Amino acid sequence: MRDQARVHTFTEGRILMPLVRFALPVLAALFLQAMYGAVDLLVVGRFGTPADVSAVSTGSQIMMTLTNLVASFAMGATILLGQQIGEGNAERGGETIGACVALFGCIGAALTALAVPGAGALARVMHAPQEAFALTETYVRICGAGTMVIIAYNLIGSVFRGIGDSRTPLVTVAIACACNIAGDLLLVAVLHMGTAGAALATVLAQAVSVAISLLMMRKKALPFAFRRANVRFDRALMGRITALGLPIALQDLLVGISFLIIQAIVNALGLIPSAGVGVAEKVCAFIMLVPSSFMQSMSAFVAQNAGAGRYDRALKALGCGIGLSLCVGVVMAWLAFFHGALLAGVFSTDAQVTSAAAQYLKAYGIDCLLTPIFFCFIGFYNGIGMTRFVMLQGIVSAFCVRVPVSWLMSRRVPVSLFHIGLATPCSSALQILMGLLCLCYVRKHVATGLC
Repeated sequence: MRDQARVHTFTEGRILMPLVRFALPVLAALFLQAMYGAVDLLVVGRFGTPADVSAVSTGSQIMMTLTNLVASFAMGATILLGQQIGEGNAERGGETIGACVALFGCIGAALTALAVPGAGALARVMHAPQEAFALTETYVRICGAGTMVIIAYNLIGSVFRGIGDSRTPLVTVAIACACNIAGDLLLVAVLHMGTAGAALATVLAQAVSVAISLLMMRKKALPFAFRRANVRFDRALMGRITALGLPIALQDLLVGISFLIIQAIVNALGLIPSAGVGVAEKVCAFIMLVPSSFMQSMSAFVAQNAGAGRYDRALKALGCGIGLSLCVGVVMAWLAFFHGALLAGVFSTDAQVTSAAAQYLKAYGIDCLLTPIFFCFIGFYNGIGMTRFVMLQGIVSAFCVRVPVSWLMSRRVPVSLFHIGLATPCSSALQILMGLLCLCYVRKHVATGLC
């Protein structure tokens, strides 16, 4: 039997550098993940039409919502594994992973049944422009057929982050990104398959990545034994994974739906605003990378310390994460607010599209100063198991602020994409307020262990 791997523990020693060392591979993986999605739009923007750009941006928003649902649910595995390690109970990891495989297999079957036959309905709900409707439907149907691959891809990353290994997920994302770039260049740039080529490249790249990742896992030592017999419907473990992951998944799903509603509001304004906001969202995926990486890293770091009862270290990690990510947020705010057209020009050569994207990005420039704070709050509360609060604050900010403000701004004449985009920083401000109020509760009850 091979030697078991050393567990990466965050419950002793320094806080800042271990957190940064863990966050850097997460950041690199998220960068490659953003590249993975952006390459589709970049290549289509260079070799396709505005209709292709609109279809890929709308279709990728739909698939991103489903993917985030899976990735968020898989956070339940990350948190549970982290807590088990903090408790000194890492050997139960094999049983936890087995329960995850059984649970997520059922979820994958359900999502596939939704996305493939329902592609047209999803495009209709999104108010996809008439010129891009059929292309949007094609993109969603092809990507929906690869839902099982998407689930396996995200679950592998969640498991390794849970045991304190952020480097292996980086390798799997790098493989997928390289394959996706090659596939886009072949299918879109050379074979001129447009939207369909971009969707096929996405699914095939993830399939290759999963296959290689599974081969790597067979040779990699884990801090616990994992056997086929572990893959079973363990109600207790599945219940714990669901209790931790479902609130996060529901929150991300409903928040994702709120952004889909905003995309639908913009789609109703015409092809150019639709394509412009789609491009802006791809740019946003890059400028928000640092706070996103700290959010994921915070969850794993805090989960281990919560399992060990070290809430003092969890609180210090929260302060470190906010401070570091906010420093980067200032730079990203400057770029998005004053140089949005330059950033958008990476994804589209159409002057009207880049101008529309630049308007929308000005609002995201303001949000860059707020996101580092509430993203770290989300990671912290997920890590200590307060996932229901995370769900609550996400839903309230999305449907009490983001969607209503977007709709009201879209009714103003003349319509401004900057004004519509202001809905996002408004909702972020509410999330920060709720996070601060909850932190007062956490600090009050930490000493008595009531978190």
